[in-house]
Amino acid sequence: MKAIIRRIFGLLLICLGPAASASELGYDAYIDSPKRIKCMYGYVTAKTGNFDVARQIFEDCIARWNDVYSMIWLAQMYESGSGVPVDLDKAAALMERGANQPDEASYVSLARYHWGTALAEGRGVKKDPKAARMWLERASEGGQSEADEYLLRMD
Repeated sequence: MKAIIRRIFGLLLICLGPAASASELGYDAYIDSPKRIKCMYGYVTAKTGNFDVARQIFEDCIARWNDVYSMIWLAQMYESGSGVPVDLDKAAALMERGANQPDEASYVSLARYHWGTALAEGRGVKKDPKAARMWLERASEGGQSEADEYLLRMD
């Protein structure tokens, strides 16, 4: 996990360029940033335990750009209670919103996988195996191998 965080942080430094100052690399600096790269930075922020700032970053990315990646991570925070009270209804609503984005949206197939599993397991929504299967099949079509595995377990 530390290697992944270091790699993402390194990519952020490349994206920010050599003119990045120390204040640009702080968590709080990205809350209101107009730079979309902050949505990925929210992940690093959450992984280092600064959940309040991560939540603010994800919420802003969702409001500004309807960012599916941010919907997924914020939903997972609500599912696990990481820095926020556990709220399976909010988590499910975020996953559904992400799953309903256009096919070309980044991370949409991953959101469809998570939405399908929420429907299959009844996490924050009523169990609906038929709808779960449809969403998992769409996730599979989008390249999510986890969806293939989940579909096999459903059979």
